[in-house]
Amino acid sequence: MLYRMSNTHDSRWEQWLSTLPEDKQDAAVMLRDRFIELGADAPEEWAQSEVDQDIPQLARLLILRQLWAEGINGWERPGAVENTPAAHRLLEAGANRADLITAMRAAAFEAISTAVDILQCHSHNPGHTALPGWSLQETTHNGQPTGRHIDGLNEDLRGTDPSGHEADDLWT
Repeated sequence: MLYRMSNTHDSRWEQWLSTLPEDKQDAAVMLRDRFIELGADAPEEWAQSEVDQDIPQLARLLILRQLWAEGINGWERPGAVENTPAAHRLLEAGANRADLITAMRAAAFEAISTAVDILQCHSHNPGHTALPGWSLQETTHNGQPTGRHIDGLNEDLRGTDPSGHEADDLWT
């Protein structure tokens, strides 16, 4: 068993773990440890939500982290702005590079927020049953669907900002 009850039973995490069968305790601790390794805020809450509610929280966190790293903060990489012709022209005309990066990150944030909203609505027109819908699903490491849908990305998009600013720095 990976989890050992400590002498103090004050922790909400420990109390919750004690209610689980031993195999689920081990899985929950491993999941919590993975969230800790990834630097997630409140790793116990993420793990508990995944175990109790069967929400693919680890997949959600990984997607959100990738959206921040590539989609939003990718504009901070050297050359990213300069490789965009319109931005390059603005820089040559004297635009402040930091302001331009912030503007591009803000636009990327809005585009990603809109895209995840569209992904979460599951269909083009909910009243029109002849058109297909869509969903974002968790898969195993080799691409096999687990059957768990990934929803609520917008709920945590701001909260997973690696800077800790919750995207507020994009609007100042």
